[in-house]
Amino acid sequence: MAYSSEKTGGRGKPQGGQDNGGMDDDKKGNRSFGRKKVCRFCADKNAKVDFKDQSMLKYFVTERGKIIPQRISGNCAKHQRSMAKAIKRSRGLALIPYVVLAG
Repeated sequence: MAYSSEKTGGRGKPQGGQDNGGMDDDKKGNRSFGRKKVCRFCADKNAKVDFKDQSMLKYFVTERGKIIPQRISGNCAKHQRSMAKAIKRSRGLALIPYVVLAG
Protein backbone atom coordinates (compact mmCIF):
# COMPACT_ATOMS: atom_id res chain seq x y z
CA MET A 1 0.00 0.00 0.00
CA ALA A 2 1.52 3.29 -1.14
CA TYR A 3 1.01 6.49 0.84
CA SER A 4 1.43 9.96 -0.62
CA SER A 5 3.17 12.72 1.26
CA GLU A 6 -0.02 14.81 1.66
CA LYS A 7 -2.75 13.68 3.98
CA THR A 8 -6.07 13.03 2.38
CA GLY A 9 -9.57 13.17 3.76
CA GLY A 10 -11.82 10.15 3.44
CA ARG A 11 -12.42 10.57 -0.32
CA GLY A 12 -9.01 11.51 -1.58
CA LYS A 13 -9.33 15.26 -1.07
CA PRO A 14 -6.43 17.05 0.60
CA GLN A 15 -7.24 18.06 4.18
CA GLY A 16 -7.17 21.69 5.18
CA GLY A 17 -7.45 23.01 1.64
CA GLN A 18 -10.05 25.44 0.38
CA ASP A 19 -13.00 23.49 -1.05
CA ASN A 20 -15.89 25.36 -2.56
CA GLY A 21 -18.08 22.31 -2.93
CA GLY A 22 -17.60 22.00 -6.67
CA MET A 23 -19.05 25.43 -7.44
CA ASP A 24 -17.26 27.88 -9.70
CA ASP A 25 -16.56 31.38 -8.44
CA ASP A 26 -19.23 32.91 -10.67
CA LYS A 27 -21.87 30.52 -9.32
CA LYS A 28 -20.88 30.79 -5.68
CA GLY A 29 -21.72 34.37 -4.74
CA ASN A 30 -21.86 36.55 -7.81
CA ARG A 31 -25.39 36.05 -9.03
CA SER A 32 -26.83 38.43 -11.53
CA PHE A 33 -30.55 38.83 -12.03
CA GLY A 34 -32.35 39.75 -15.19
CA ARG A 35 -34.01 43.06 -14.51
CA LYS A 36 -34.70 45.39 -11.59
CA LYS A 37 -38.32 45.26 -10.50
CA VAL A 38 -40.20 48.53 -10.72
CA CYS A 39 -43.13 49.55 -8.56
CA ARG A 40 -46.19 49.50 -10.81
CA PHE A 41 -47.82 52.36 -8.88
CA CYS A 42 -44.77 54.63 -9.11
CA ALA A 43 -44.34 53.87 -12.82
CA ASP A 44 -48.00 54.46 -13.72
CA LYS A 45 -49.36 57.54 -11.96
CA ASN A 46 -52.94 56.66 -12.99
CA ALA A 47 -52.84 53.35 -11.07
CA LYS A 48 -54.16 53.74 -7.52
CA VAL A 49 -54.30 51.30 -4.64
CA ASP A 50 -57.99 50.66 -3.99
CA PHE A 51 -59.44 48.06 -1.65
CA LYS A 52 -62.57 47.75 -3.83
CA ASP A 53 -60.64 46.71 -6.95
CA GLN A 54 -60.48 42.91 -6.64
CA SER A 55 -58.88 42.35 -10.04
CA MET A 56 -55.90 44.52 -9.05
CA LEU A 57 -55.57 42.97 -5.58
CA LYS A 58 -55.41 39.40 -6.89
CA TYR A 59 -51.92 40.05 -8.32
CA PHE A 60 -50.62 40.73 -4.81
CA VAL A 61 -52.19 37.70 -3.09
CA THR A 62 -51.16 34.06 -3.56
CA GLU A 63 -53.67 31.35 -4.36
CA ARG A 64 -53.58 30.39 -0.67
CA GLY A 65 -54.50 33.94 0.36
CA LYS A 66 -51.13 35.22 1.59
CA ILE A 67 -49.88 38.71 0.75
CA ILE A 68 -46.95 38.59 -1.69
CA PRO A 69 -43.83 40.21 -0.16
CA GLN A 70 -42.24 43.39 -1.45
CA ARG A 71 -39.13 41.67 -2.84
CA ILE A 72 -41.32 39.44 -5.02
CA SER A 73 -43.98 41.95 -6.09
CA GLY A 74 -41.51 44.76 -6.80
CA ASN A 75 -43.55 47.40 -4.97
CA CYS A 76 -41.79 50.24 -3.20
CA ALA A 77 -42.17 50.40 0.59
CA LYS A 78 -44.83 53.12 0.50
CA HIS A 79 -47.06 51.28 -1.94
CA GLN A 80 -46.47 47.88 -0.32
CA ARG A 81 -47.81 49.25 2.98
CA SER A 82 -50.85 50.73 1.28
CA MET A 83 -51.36 47.48 -0.67
CA ALA A 84 -51.27 45.40 2.50
CA LYS A 85 -53.74 47.76 4.16
CA ALA A 86 -56.07 47.57 1.13
CA ILE A 87 -55.92 43.76 1.12
CA LYS A 88 -56.76 43.65 4.82
CA ARG A 89 -59.68 46.06 4.34
CA SER A 90 -61.10 44.04 1.47
CA ARG A 91 -60.77 40.86 3.55
CA GLY A 92 -62.74 42.54 6.33
CA LEU A 93 -65.54 43.38 3.89
CA ALA A 94 -65.42 39.81 2.46
CA LEU A 95 -64.38 40.98 -1.00
CA ILE A 96 -61.41 38.58 -1.01
CA PRO A 97 -60.96 35.53 1.25
CA TYR A 98 -58.67 35.39 4.25
CA VAL A 99 -57.52 31.89 3.33
CA VAL A 100 -58.43 29.39 0.62
CA LEU A 101 -58.95 25.94 2.05
CA ALA A 102 -57.32 23.10 0.11
CA GLY A 103 -59.56 20.22 -0.58
